[in-house]
Parts: sequence; structure tokens; C-alpha cells
Amino acid sequence: MRKADYLIIGQGIAGTMLSWFLLQAGKKVIVIDDAKPNSASRVAAGIINPVSGRRFEPAWMYDTIYPFAKTTYLQLSALLQVPVFTERQLWTVFPSSQMRDAFLNKTTGNEYTELPTTLKYDAFLDQPYGAAIVRGATVNLRALLPAYRGYLAEQDALLEEHFDPVEMEMTATGVTYKTISAGKVIFCDGVGTTGEPFFKNVKFLPNKGEVLLVRIPGLVTNDILKKGITLVPQEDGLYWAGSSFVWDYTDDLPTAKQREILEKSLQQLLKVPYEVVDQLSAVRPSGNDRRPIIGFHPEYPAIGIFNGLGTKGCSLAPFMAAHFKEVLVANALLMQEVDLRRYF
Repeated sequence: MRKADYLIIGQGIAGTMLSWFLLQAGKKVIVIDDAKPNSASRVAAGIINPVSGRRFEPAWMYDTIYPFAKTTYLQLSALLQVPVFTERQLWTVFPSSQMRDAFLNKTTGNEYTELPTTLKYDAFLDQPYGAAIVRGATVNLRALLPAYRGYLAEQDALLEEHFDPVEMEMTATGVTYKTISAGKVIFCDGVGTTGEPFFKNVKFLPNKGEVLLVRIPGLVTNDILKKGITLVPQEDGLYWAGSSFVWDYTDDLPTAKQREILEKSLQQLLKVPYEVVDQLSAVRPSGNDRRPIIGFHPEYPAIGIFNGLGTKGCSLAPFMAAHFKEVLVANALLMQEVDLRRYF
């Protein structure tokens, strides 16, 4: 039997961060993941944004989580020798005078936001009500996840297959999975966790998102452009354009209806032609209270969860993974706001 302290299910941003901090703490970890191409982490643009929603509310714990996330991603970038973290301006176009006023009311004195002295992008964007600058970042998940996967393989810490719950058994000392014996198993597999019977009490609110990859001739920028739809520069000269939120869906595949909706939003932002190169979709894991879901089952102490990071996954994952690591290895108290037990 291969032995591990922790068996981690899933290698999206949650499983990547948790396994990283546990490995740094000297723990033996085995990650099980099948590299599903349309997992939420692999489709996401990796945006880190200090404000949330149409009301421009400050993101939860942002002053704490952002510097921690930046440091973590830069460390991983140096280790893996891939570009991971880029600080960017989010050029936020106001769709109305009311939204402009709401922004000014919410962000007066905010160190992450400002009004520009000149209005850029007039040749490309429809922005009659002006725009604001929000200072954020992006995480290059398309570089980070496969590079870190290679690192796990080098550490003999990766099992590349689809996790089959039928093969897992609880024992007096933890769990076994096929030829692996572990002290604890932690589910980090996003929407996959919603099907696990251990977590039927958790009020998951999974939703489907769809995005377009587009080419916009003549537009060259490192900024994120945002108005209803969000344009994020990609390394190959394309732009990630998204994303939609659909609560009622039958599968995780792209749809003609959402392409039409996304293109309508693009046309409301852009004054120039564009070309759709591809369409992607994935189902996001979220909790009903927009807080991470972390901890161990009250009846099955060997079965844990690190999930529910939602649209703030790239900003939340490093800090929350480090916090959970302290709970696991140093008996720190788990933050009440994220504790799985709130659902029991």
C-alpha cells in the first residue's frame, strides 16, 4: 500500500493550493485528478478583483488575502518557472450614470480604485458614462495547473485518474483507496463534491458559466476591460470574454443560447468587429452564503472538504489553504465563517 497523510481529491485551484501548503509542512500527500478539461479552474480567467458585484462592495477580507495570494503565486512562479501572477488594471466601463454614482459612493478613499485622468480605449469601447480603474490581478491558471501537476508527479504525489468513490473505504485509522492508505481524505473537486453523500447537508449552489475566446483586431492591452462582460488578455493575443451565470442547466457543455447572450454583451461594449475563436463552459462550485466550505464531517472525522471558493477562488485559495493547513498540522481554530459544521 502507498501511504499518505492526506488524500486530496481534485487539482483545481483548491487542491493545488492545499496540497502545496501541506507538502511545505512536510506532510505526505497524494492528489487524485483526471485533468478534466472543462473543470471550473481550467476554464476560469483567474481574475482577482478587490470589489464585488454591481454595488462595488469591498471583497471579503481582501486586505488580508490579496498580499498573501500575491506572495504565494510569485513563489510558485519561481519554483515552477512559469508566469503565474500579473497585476492588472480593471478598466471598468460604467453602463449608466447611476452605476457611475454608485461607484463613487462606494469607493471614496479606497486605495484600490480611482477615476482615470483621461478616457482610454475610445476607439474600441462604447463608454459614454466614463470608466473607472480598479487595481487587481490575474492568475494564469493555464500555466499554473499543468506545471504544478508536473511538480506533483515528480514528488510521487499524483494519481492521474477519475476518483471512484466506490473504491474508498473508511478504516480505524483513516481511509483506503485502491492501493493507497491515508489518514484523511479531503475533497477539493469543485462541483464533483456535490454528489458525495457525506456532504448532502451542504447547501451548494452550483452554477454553469460559459465564455468565449475572441480576437479583436487592433486592440492590444494588458488591462482587463469590463462592462457587463469581462475581457481578459490571453498570452496568444486572444481575449477571454465572459462569463455567464446559469442556475438551471442539463449538462456542462457550451450552448448556442449563451453564445448569443455573450455576443450581445460584447456588442454593447465594443465599437469594433471581433472574431469568436472558441466557446468554453464549466460548472462552478459555490456555497449558499458565498463563503468557502472547509473542515471535516462531524460523524466521519477522516472525511474533509476544501471547496466553495466560487468566483473569488484565485484570491481566496492561497490564504484559506494556508489557514486549513494550520488547522491540520498545528491544531489552529478553524474560522467560523468557513467551517463546514455550519451546515450540520
